[in-house]
Formats: sequence, C-alpha cells, structure tokens
Amino acid sequence: MADVDRKISLALVVIIGCFAPMGAALAEPTFNEPNEQLDAELDLEPGTVDSSPVLQEWLRETPDVLDTIRNDPSFPSRLQLSYALFPSSRDDRGLAIGIEDIFVGELPLTVNADYVANFDGNDNDREAYGAHLRYYLLPLGGYVNVAPIVGYRHVEAVDYRESGVQVGFQVKVIPSRGGGADFAYTQSWVSPTEDDSVMITQLEFGYGLTERLRLATDVEWQFAPGATDSRLGIGMEWML
Repeated sequence: MADVDRKISLALVVIIGCFAPMGAALAEPTFNEPNEQLDAELDLEPGTVDSSPVLQEWLRETPDVLDTIRNDPSFPSRLQLSYALFPSSRDDRGLAIGIEDIFVGELPLTVNADYVANFDGNDNDREAYGAHLRYYLLPLGGYVNVAPIVGYRHVEAVDYRESGVQVGFQVKVIPSRGGGADFAYTQSWVSPTEDDSVMITQLEFGYGLTERLRLATDVEWQFAPGATDSRLGIGMEWML
C-alpha cells in the first residue's frame, strides 16, 4: 500500500512539472534514489527527471507556490529603444532610449531612466531626460500595481524649459505575467511647487513577441503654462 501511495504522489509531481518549462539537467543528483529508477517507476522516458529542474524541486520539497505567485514580479526589467514622433512640433522625429523597472535587491523598488530628443537641432528642439524611483505598494506578482514616483527630470520644448524634482504615481495593469502584456498610466509633475511647473501624462503598452523581445508603444503629453506638447513612441524592449 505504501508503494502505491508513493507512486501516486510521484505521478502528481510529474503532472505539475508538465506545466513548467523544462531546463537543463543539474550537475549533481539531488535524490537518494537514482533518477533512472524514478523514471522507471513513473513510466517516463529515461532522462526526464534529470532534464527537469522543476520536477526535481517538487520531488525534493514542495515549494510555496502561492508565495511565488504573489511576490515574484509579474513584469520584467527591460531596456528600451524607440522611434519618437512629436506631433506638436511639426511632426518632428527623434529617438528615445531608457531602462525600466530595474529592481533594487529584493525590495519592491525600481530604478528607471530615459533620454528623448528630436533629430534636428533647430527652433523646434525637443528634449527630455531624467531618472526616478518607483516603490510598488501591492504584491509584485499581482495583476495590478500602484507605485509613487520621485526623481529628477529635465523637459525642453519650443516655448519652455524646466528642470527639477519629479513626483507622481504610476498604475500598472498586467493581464499576462512575465512580460506577455502590460499597460501603464503615469501622472507626474516637474518642479511641482514652482509657477512654471510641467505636468506629464503618459500611457504605455507592451506586448511580448518572443521570450526576450517586446513591442513597446507610448503616448505622452506635457502641459506647461501656456503650452501643450505631445510625443508618440514605438519601438522594442529587451527583457532582462
């Protein structure tokens, strides 16, 4: 009877392991019994246990799946490269580069930075750059998250130029974990205590094309006293 119970338990482990990626074999055995014997007991092809780190983990110790789902980030760290269009500046064109959601250790804190500029150095100059921190308030593995923002930003357009502290917040929706798809709404202010402060509204959407590569699009509006500017972006993201 004990032998039957053991086979049933191992079969359940195999079924669970089928829903996770199969990785490279571990360098050393992690079980008291040879893996070949486990393959035979479970009617698996030789080498199945050796080639599945997830299956080995479940055989060694049942992991806390709920904790993993709640606290492993559902969105990836990534590098960005985008083509930029500035409709409010005679449809001028430019380039945007940046880093997004680089985590600081095990904290729900990320570092973010970007640089955006048009190609032509003329009277329609558009430039923006800065860096900020986001502190996510909800479990990182969830489908929705909210993060306050604090950092520094410089914005420049035809009618204004402003540099200073940037504060705001971001709301992120993740319908597909692990970089498959996500949407973000960001609202922030540059030099919010000054009379010439600039408000920035940004909408972002990312969609996974491969395991590492994503399509990224965004729309941004800058509201300064007496002036409103816009930017469209489409490009690629590399998930780290």
